[in-house]
Amino acid sequence: MKLATYKDGSRDGLLVVVSRDLRQACHATQTASRMQQVLDDWNFISPQLEDCYRQLNAGRVPHAFAFDPARCMAPLPRAFQRVDAAAYAGHMAPDDGTSAQARALRLWQAGSDGLLGPEEPVTLSGAGLQIDFEAGLAAVCGDLPAGASAAQALEGIRLLLLCNGVRLRQLEGHSDEGTDLLSRPAMAFGPVAVTPDELGDAWREGRAHLNLQVQGNGRKLGLLDTGADMEAGFDQLLERLCRFRPAAAGSLLAAGPVSNRDRRKGVACLKDKRALEMQDHGSAETPWLQHGDSLRIEARGRDGQSIFGAIDHDIVVNGECA
Repeated sequence: MKLATYKDGSRDGLLVVVSRDLRQACHATQTASRMQQVLDDWNFISPQLEDCYRQLNAGRVPHAFAFDPARCMAPLPRAFQRVDAAAYAGHMAPDDGTSAQARALRLWQAGSDGLLGPEEPVTLSGAGLQIDFEAGLAAVCGDLPAGASAAQALEGIRLLLLCNGVRLRQLEGHSDEGTDLLSRPAMAFGPVAVTPDELGDAWREGRAHLNLQVQGNGRKLGLLDTGADMEAGFDQLLERLCRFRPAAAGSLLAAGPVSNRDRRKGVACLKDKRALEMQDHGSAETPWLQHGDSLRIEARGRDGQSIFGAIDHDIVVNGECA
């Protein structure tokens, strides 16, 4: 099924069920009003929402309305925790002698108190920020115990989301306490969250095999495969997260920027693009994001249909209008 959160003036928004083709929606208030409520009582609430979803797709919901992504908050507007990974072997991470698998299983804590909707601007303050983006996918889990196995983690994945994490590259690699947290100031999400079964055979081994389209200022940056070259699946990443402690329902894990070994696929972050330019030309030609730049990110299935809707937002620096 597909779920979204509409703006209603509150911090957590209003849960809506969205049709498979992203054209129609209906309120779910008789079953649940907030996304976290669904995650907290998944086994009881989700079957009721599934029934509503089937009725909506069949055109049998009398009070359905046109779905409007501009009204969406992040599907989960605030999460109990957000963890970032860098699960793709092609991502230009420093080679410190560890294996690609070990690098893929590294996790970083990031802010989760103000997650952004698909069309909200990314507002930053400061100069020389070296602003980058990281387009990819994220998973939201149910309650997982400490020491959960990969199989348990896979079973515990409730929702998949399209995401874009903002990175401040000048803060990377600093030894100052807390600096790495500061380098991850915001994350935006596509309008719709989907259950893994919605992907059919595109969901396998903890990986979603979709086509990720990335544009910057209207120009193509990448058309990537989100499943290929993912060194660690979401099941393995969540297993790592739960190695010594449990994860609460609503914990959000982002797999990091999609990166394929096939360079013709393009990039999902400027760090990778600049690194390739350094290899080819000896200098990085692509500038970091600036005030007024725009990004559009969308994931499509093999049939060309949009899965989550699109992230379409602007970069605003020092609170100025783009």
